[in-house]
Amino acid sequence: MRLENVWLRYRRRGPWVLRGTQARIGPGEVVVVLGRNGAGKSTLLQVAAGVLRPVRGRVAERPGRVGWVPERFPADQPFTVQRYLTAMARVAGLDAPAAGRAVADWTSRLGLSAFRAVRLPELSKGTAQKVGLAQAMLRPPGLLVLDEPWEGLDAGARELVPAVIDEVLATGGSVLVSDHRGETVRLPGARHWTVADGTVTEEAPSAAAAMAVVEVAVPAARVAGAVARLRAEGHHVLRVRPGDPPAEPASTGPGQPDTDPALPGLGQPGADPAPGPGQPGTNPVVPGPGGPLGSAPASSGPAPGGAPEPAPAAGVAAEGGPATGASR
Repeated sequence: MRLENVWLRYRRRGPWVLRGTQARIGPGEVVVVLGRNGAGKSTLLQVAAGVLRPVRGRVAERPGRVGWVPERFPADQPFTVQRYLTAMARVAGLDAPAAGRAVADWTSRLGLSAFRAVRLPELSKGTAQKVGLAQAMLRPPGLLVLDEPWEGLDAGARELVPAVIDEVLATGGSVLVSDHRGETVRLPGARHWTVADGTVTEEAPSAAAAMAVVEVAVPAARVAGAVARLRAEGHHVLRVRPGDPPAEPASTGPGQPDTDPALPGLGQPGADPAPGPGQPGTNPVVPGPGGPLGSAPASSGPAPGGAPEPAPAAGVAAEGGPATGASR
């Protein structure tokens, strides 16, 4: 999608909010829109989403399906959550059975199941914001536009926003998001646009922001917690895969060097250690959203008494932060 020489003002002879804006966003990209209050961030997002039409210029190659989440969800409507979302699903082109499934799925995922029969004006700001996010995702969008999506959400719900963004990117969609809370640190691969004095400029990528991929092995029961912690620290979780079965400890006989079963070849001159669980070279599997905190260190050798510890049951690959990309 491209913004080509976009100009916009809200009244004739009023000040220009956007002047000659040139910008583009491609499939699978996320852009964070920055700027002080009143600079025009929301205006830019509404133009991108098709809510506002530019006075001059145009928006080219906008995807056919756009999910739009305003900063304040318009809750002053005489509908229950269930009726509103069902109607929005039908407007998005879903038939009745598909609309019912989509509404059930997103109300469950966003913790809205208990509010389905509640009227929109009776919702808290945070709960209404979840409804706004749900309606944008009822049919997977090619472009998702989020204006301050973390505003009013509780800590648990804030964790869901990066997961929703990851889903859109994984299907080749694009995401535009604004934020003044610093929550976009959870989107380490994002580009950055700054709106100031009616113009939009893009922050040049820094060499210090180079990324590295680190694979971490964790017990299967604690994968959700490990994924949640990595995301909370600003890392981008790339994949989760099943772990390899436990390795049998090698038996040692008289006169043979004692070897560590977790490091095959140790003590044998010239032998290279074979790759073990959690090392690169595995097939990626896209993860689901993370769960509560609770990761633990992986096993690296036999337990006292000669019996091997259980090998990690799953591997989590994470894209680390600047420079080393180290993650725990």
